[in-house]
Amino acid sequence: MPTTSARLLALLSLLQSRRDWPGGVLAERLGISLRTVRRDVDRLRELGYPVAAVKGPDGGYRLDAGTELPPLLFDDEQAVALTVALQVAATGADGALADAAARALHTVRQVLPARLRQRVGTLSVTAVARPATTAAEPVDGEVLLALGSAVHAREILRFDYGTDRTAGPARHAEPHHVVTWDGRWYLLAWDLERADWRTFRVDRITLRPPHGPRFTPRPLPGGDVATYLTGVFRGSGGGSADWPCRGTVLLDLPAAAVARHTRDGLVEEIAPGRCRLTLGSWSWVSLAAAVARYDTGITVVGPPALTEAFALLADRFTHTATGGGAAR
Repeated sequence: MPTTSARLLALLSLLQSRRDWPGGVLAERLGISLRTVRRDVDRLRELGYPVAAVKGPDGGYRLDAGTELPPLLFDDEQAVALTVALQVAATGADGALADAAARALHTVRQVLPARLRQRVGTLSVTAVARPATTAAEPVDGEVLLALGSAVHAREILRFDYGTDRTAGPARHAEPHHVVTWDGRWYLLAWDLERADWRTFRVDRITLRPPHGPRFTPRPLPGGDVATYLTGVFRGSGGGSADWPCRGTVLLDLPAAAVARHTRDGLVEEIAPGRCRLTLGSWSWVSLAAAVARYDTGITVVGPPALTEAFALLADRFTHTATGGGAAR
């Protein structure tokens, strides 16, 4: 017969692994009597675990949500995954979220078995964001929870939006998704006044409760969140994840050299010291400028709009270099 504390931990581990457990199955798995199972369940309840009795022919038990967070029990894989996720959140998030993740990480590490603490301790994660002109503003965790609740309940939101939140009419929107993109939090919603999809930065949202009424979810352009957001931030409007402008050129450089500096494009070697590059951008002029940064001979394969963009840039650069008047 295992000790009472060992039995309680084993019972708690079983209750966490699935929703409902018949009493007889618990007794068999733990090698104890039904009477002992009932006593151990009562002990867990005294410790703050909300174990509910399940009605039925065999009876049983279920671990429900309570009013407070009781101590949790994780297996080895769960504990490692949790510490890695918290370490990423602590180094990659901003403000209160990063601080809370760091404190949670410290708490989990304190109670890890020595064998797991050593494994996790060898992994040091640093989340590095891409350089930006302005740092992402910290996001209030309570606002995130409120937005997530409205998305789940399908309730219309009322909120002020912008850096200058002066008194004025509230925005009304149907919230569909809370997402992260490039280090910032966004709310993807249907704007009722504008009758169109909008992407709102969460750090600029000031909620005006109460929420409601409920709404029926709408299908996203592009079919899914990733496709829609990629299209929005690439300038294609959200219906497609591709760039609105895409062209192909030949460069007088080895494919390996071009590939090292090409984040989003297709590089193909066509001869020693020469390659084909297919690249996209939000406008033809920006695409021409992106290709020009490779500082080599360029031959445009297509489309003609890319050739016209190079001609426009050449005209502008000539005016700048010669000190001429304003270029077109």
